[in-house]
Amino acid sequence: QTQISGQALDINKMDVDVLEQIHQMGGLQLVMPQAFAETDCGALADTGRTVVEFNLTGESVELPIMGGKTYNAMTFNGQVPGPTLRVTQGDVVQMTLVIPADEVTGHGNDMHASQMSAGNFDSVNPGETSQYCYIAESAGVFKYHCSGVHLAGMDQHVL
Repeated sequence: QTQISGQALDINKMDVDVLEQIHQMGGLQLVMPQAFAETDCGALADTGRTVVEFNLTGESVELPIMGGKTYNAMTFNGQVPGPTLRVTQGDVVQMTLVIPADEVTGHGNDMHASQMSAGNFDSVNPGETSQYCYIAESAGVFKYHCSGVHLAGMDQHVL
């Protein structure tokens, strides 16, 4: 699954000459990038790539805001935004998310750099730990945030 939107081709609306040209060039080959092909941490550790481990704790923390007030924030490692996570393109990212047993709500982790659906990360309940891996295939700067398709009030949770 991916968050990258695709385009459907309607064969009935295509020019016959275009189809013949595609055929003459050897046809189309659909390729799944390696980032989507494997997410098992054990299998990726055996690829010879550099494995970069990140350990995050999802927790609710009362943080100060302007005017001497506070707000209840859902954080990674007690901070907003969460820690900067740096890898080199091609590295294996190994993400471990811990939710303390005394936490009031579940958390999750949606890494936009992984280009996978948030459904792959799901929610991690209080007292649980979850781990996932992916290949950092795309270069760039990406956000990550809490997620969890089974968490109530997810929009508010992310905000």
